[in-house]
Amino acid sequence: MRVIVPEENLVQLALACVVALSASTLGGLSGFGTGLILPVFLVPLVGIANVIPVMAVGMLINNGSRVVAFWRDIDWLHARRMLLLGLPACVAGAYGYTLLSAKWIAVLLGTFLLLSVPMRRVLRRAQLQFSAATEVGAGAVFGFVNGGVTGAGVILISILMSVGLAGSSLVATDAVVSIIMGAAKVMLFGSLSALDLRLALLGLLVGLFTAPGAFIARALLRRIPAGVHAGFMELVVVVGAIVLLSRAWA
Repeated sequence: MRVIVPEENLVQLALACVVALSASTLGGLSGFGTGLILPVFLVPLVGIANVIPVMAVGMLINNGSRVVAFWRDIDWLHARRMLLLGLPACVAGAYGYTLLSAKWIAVLLGTFLLLSVPMRRVLRRAQLQFSAATEVGAGAVFGFVNGGVTGAGVILISILMSVGLAGSSLVATDAVVSIIMGAAKVMLFGSLSALDLRLALLGLLVGLFTAPGAFIARALLRRIPAGVHAGFMELVVVVGAIVLLSRAWA
């Protein structure tokens, strides 16, 4: 089947691919960011209702590249704890997403992006210490949120930091949890016709442009502080959230 992207969207698609590479590199340095920045540029291209399915496909490749790049650093114990209840909760959250109208999807996504900035700062300063049981419960909360929005990696990073992960191990474990949950989302969206061939190919294209970012990040990880880009990323996320919310109520 031949899939044609309208000519007026080619510039937006090219921009999304460039942003995908940049966001993936930044995300590889800190473990978050790709899923928060990309939706801002994808909404005009695919529509609000299709952002999460397209991002689910794209993030599979993004996180898959991180898994390959940081394979030896994955902490499987914490990954299993996060997935125990987190995986079924993610499927439930993704199913709930498919029941929403485009307006409420915009409200949900815009609100989450807007709250992600102070939430990241609060979680970073909280210095939480989780037990094994608390980690499993936190995995369920993250899974449900992750099923219905994009960019929830800020929550996962905070949980993994609270159990002592840092550096390459933090990024690697975040990636393996995210890719397993992402695969479950893609299968659900596909089975419910929320993800057709055109959207899947767009997600694949964007995802391919995120893949090199993990390897660039690995080369830069020892040279650039993880938080050096945070201010710029937060500005983009806030502006994108305001745009989404304004569209929802227009």
